[in-house]
Amino acid sequence: MLPPAAAFLPEITFQTSRASGPGGQNVNKVESRVELRWHLMDSQVLTEPQKMLIGEKLGNQLTADGLLLLAAQEDRSQLRNKEIVLARFHDLLLKSLRRPKPRKATKPSKSAVRKRLEGKKIQGEKKASRRRLE
Repeated sequence: MLPPAAAFLPEITFQTSRASGPGGQNVNKVESRVELRWHLMDSQVLTEPQKMLIGEKLGNQLTADGLLLLAAQEDRSQLRNKEIVLARFHDLLLKSLRRPKPRKATKPSKSAVRKRLEGKKIQGEKKASRRRLE
């Protein structure tokens, strides 16, 4: 079970910068883009098996030294972008800890097999009737 995002706050560092894109004069003076930085292996909140699982699932999103970087610049408000990136971080961890349900092997029913074979037989007869007789 994953603890709430607030439990990770002491381990997370936030960095702000100016957001790109439209925004008029506001974009030139306000640092509304928020970047979240979190080091996976230094986490005290997660257990070792959880760290290993997250490391496997998020391997391509981690830097070489195990740092996870997430950024948000959707909103004009720095606080709102901080909330967005925190929610995204928590969802990412939840998804990476979820184990897929094992697939149960099933067989087609006897009636389905019979219908398929009957259809093939009808199609074969149809094509056989089109052949020239020699």
